Amino acid sequence: ALEMAEYADRIGIDRILLGEHHGSEEGYLPSPFVMGAAMAGRTKRIGILLSAIILPFHDPVEVAEQIAVLDHASGGRLEVVFGAGYVPAEFRRFGVPFAERGRRLDEGLDVVLRALKGERFEFHKREVFVRPLPLQRPHPPLFVAGGVEAAARRAARFGLGFAPMHDALWGVYDEECRKLGREPGRKLGVSGPIAVHVCEDPEVGWAELKPHILHVAETYRRWAAEAGSTNSTYAGLIDWDAIRRSGKYRVVTPDECVVLAAEQAAKHSSLVFQPLMAGLDPEIGWKSLELFATAVLPRLKAAA
Repeated sequence: ALEMAEYADRIGIDRILLGEHHGSEEGYLPSPFVMGAAMAGRTKRIGILLSAIILPFHDPVEVAEQIAVLDHASGGRLEVVFGAGYVPAEFRRFGVPFAERGRRLDEGLDVVLRALKGERFEFHKREVFVRPLPLQRPHPPLFVAGGVEAAARRAARFGLGFAPMHDALWGVYDEECRKLGREPGRKLGVSGPIAVHVCEDPEVGWAELKPHILHVAETYRRWAAEAGSTNSTYAGLIDWDAIRRSGKYRVVTPDECVVLAAEQAAKHSSLVFQPLMAGLDPEIGWKSLELFATAVLPRLKAAA
C-alpha cells in the first residue's frame, strides 16, 4: 500500500482515500491516522483524505490533535470526513451505545472545531487546549458523511462540507445551508463506480476481481442488515450478474477508461481505484495502476 501511494503521487493521481472500520477480516482499516502519516512520509504532493473517521468511537480532543499534527506532517495535504458510524458490532467493540451515535457526533464535531480554531475551553470538566494548530487555517477541509437527511442538515449546521452516500441529498444540504444564511460548503461527489480496474481483457479482469468484489458486497450487506439500514450501497445487488450490471464496479480497457473519465468529469466526480481491494493479489493491482499510468493518464492530461 505504501509503495502504491508513492507511485500514485509520482504519476499525478490527486488523492488517497483511507477509511475506518474495525474487525474486518481483511484489515480494512482500523488506524487511518497512522496509515495517513505513513503515506504522507512517502509522498510529496498527493492529497490524503480520511473518509470517514467514526467520531463517536474516539476522544474528540485526541482527534483534533491528530488532525493538527498530520496536517503539518503532510505539508497541508489533509482532508477529513466525519461519520456517525452504522455497524453495531463496531460500537460494541468500543463500548459505545449505538443509540448515542448522533449525539456523540454532534458533541465531537463541536469540540474538534473549537479546538482546531485555537480555543481554550472545558469539555466534560476537562480543559481543552490543542497545540500545534493545523497548518491549514482555520483547519483542513472537513466534511460530514451520511446517507440520511440528518447528515445533510448536520453538515450545514456546523458549516462543514458534505459527503453523501446518495446524490439525492445534495438538495437537502444546499437548502439547509441557505436557510442558515450561508452558502453550501465543499462537496465530495459520489456519482460513479466504487472502483475502476483497467486491463487489456475485461473478462479476465472480472474473473480476477470476482471473489474480492463479492467479499466486499457481502460484508457491506451484512453490516447494513445488522444496523437495520436500507441505505447500503449494495442494497438489491443479490447476485454477481446484478453487481456487474449495476455499474458499481467497472472493469475497462484503456480506451473505455478514457471515456469513463470524461463521464465522471461531467458529473464533477472522480475515477476511484482499489488496487488492493479485499485481499486482491498486489501483482494484479499493480498491473492495473501501471496500465492506467501508461495508456490512460497521458491522454487525460492532454485533454485537460
